[in-house]
Amino acid sequence: MQTAEVVLSVLRERGRKSLPCTQLYRQLFNKELYLLAYGNIYSNKGAMTPGASEETADGMSEDKIDQIIGLMRREKYRFSPARRVYIPKKNGKLRPLGMPAWSGKLVGEVVRLLLEALYEPQFSDSSHGFRRFRGCHTALREINNTWTGTAWFVEGDISDCFGSLDHEILLGILAEKIRDNRFLRLIRNMLKAGYLEDWEYHDTLSGVPQGGTASPILSNIYLHKLDEFVERELIPQYTRGATRAANPAYRQADALLRRAQRRGDRAEARRLALEMRTLPSTDPMDPGYRRLKYIRYADDVLLGFAGPKAEAGEIKARPGGVPPGDPRTGTEPGQDPHHACPQPAGAVPRLPHHRPALQHENQQRPQVGQRQDRAESAPGRGQGPVRPLPETRETVAPAPAPEPG
Repeated sequence: MQTAEVVLSVLRERGRKSLPCTQLYRQLFNKELYLLAYGNIYSNKGAMTPGASEETADGMSEDKIDQIIGLMRREKYRFSPARRVYIPKKNGKLRPLGMPAWSGKLVGEVVRLLLEALYEPQFSDSSHGFRRFRGCHTALREINNTWTGTAWFVEGDISDCFGSLDHEILLGILAEKIRDNRFLRLIRNMLKAGYLEDWEYHDTLSGVPQGGTASPILSNIYLHKLDEFVERELIPQYTRGATRAANPAYRQADALLRRAQRRGDRAEARRLALEMRTLPSTDPMDPGYRRLKYIRYADDVLLGFAGPKAEAGEIKARPGGVPPGDPRTGTEPGQDPHHACPQPAGAVPRLPHHRPALQHENQQRPQVGQRQDRAESAPGRGQGPVRPLPETRETVAPAPAPEPG
């Protein structure tokens, strides 16, 4: 049996080469991965917090790992429903938090290790959330160091991102690189495990469980399509010119300074040098120069644009690729073409490369031999409430004026 480091290094190499994986599920039989996962999460504050059962990290042993691996070999492992609680947010609202059972946390951490090794080399450099050696400070440092000359900011915040991810689209994205149906079925079972609220069972119709160890990497895989869309389509469309044109006023002052120095007029040369310090060397309103910058931290998106305000408004209004009201979609302006519920004009679009499922998760079809009235009459096990789709709050605000140089 290979060690955990060897397995993860092979996956990282395949990720760097963008090669698909066909035998990822069999890595869940590797005991070394479970021991590595246990070392990662046993010291967390929530390790001793019980989920739907009384199982915690306190009773962990190698026998339990062997039992989990035995269930994995027979494809009989099932995730238990998470116990849902609500924690306060800074704005006074409550955030739902799922507390899975200890075995679910352990298996979720193994899944996270495998997915992170495969997808981390493929993630965009503009993504800074839930990644090793990246965070808020690296995102702010990149903005401070490379976003020089930015005139307008377009800010986006995906509301209820974790709870609104479409399961079928997420599984479709995973299937592009993971060609292992057993592993994809395991991910589906994780997403469909449900939750207990006041000890009443509820189906999970969308989203990834908040509090799950694999949820951050799954959300990054999902939102990586947004990163690709911005970097491959939006940024090339709004990037023009190699450099800014020279500022005529600056060049004129520089020519007068040279003449004053040749004449030996020190007072005039000193005055012109001070004047040049107040002028930019390049033309800030150069019509042939455009730059669009992009950065994302988890579900917070920021675009920086060097150009006129009118084009910044266009960037905010058309991230979906098809103009609102287009006859091909049959939608009104400001409405997502894939859903009936309206969204703001600058909302983050549905992924254009993945067609929606023919039957939505909120309209579950009963199993063969299962009566429809039974699914509707069972308390807490019928159709749950329809969650709203992700919404964005966006603003266009002028950047602070650059310091005179």
